[in-house]
Amino acid sequence: MIDEGLKSELRKQGVFTTSLEELYNWGRKNSVWPLGFGLACCAIEMIATSMARWDLARFGAEVFRPSPRQADVMIVAGTINKKMADAVKTLYDQMPEPKWVIAMGNCAISGGPFVFPGQYAVVEGVDKLFPVDVFIPGCPPRPEALIEGLLKLEEKLTGKRRWPVVKAE
Repeated sequence: MIDEGLKSELRKQGVFTTSLEELYNWGRKNSVWPLGFGLACCAIEMIATSMARWDLARFGAEVFRPSPRQADVMIVAGTINKKMADAVKTLYDQMPEPKWVIAMGNCAISGGPFVFPGQYAVVEGVDKLFPVDVFIPGCPPRPEALIEGLLKLEEKLTGKRRWPVVKAE
């Protein structure tokens, strides 16, 4: 362990010290690769997030991967019907470790407006299938909400926030 005086002296000379785990987490947070698939109307907002107006590329997540074997974050955008649940679970299982999940929209979080007594077709939340790291509420959530969800995921990976949280007045 290097003492603080030596660390500050090294920083003045342009030398930074870190642990291997911090270096891995820095790389992970700056290059999350989402899996490109959508289930319902939330997918339109997810696609819009990668366009020029919101520019998801500045967070290192601009390329939606076509295969689960190339992705490390699954954005579940929309309603999961029980017929589709096995296919979504298979995609999750095919992703390499470490992997993370973002549940985008009320339908992905809780089944949304399709849940009522006696319904039999909708999964009442993707967390019933596999663990979820970040929940993004809304119907559908705006692109800014997905960007905030990615920032929350980065914060979970590194323990640090890229920008300060905006407080509503």
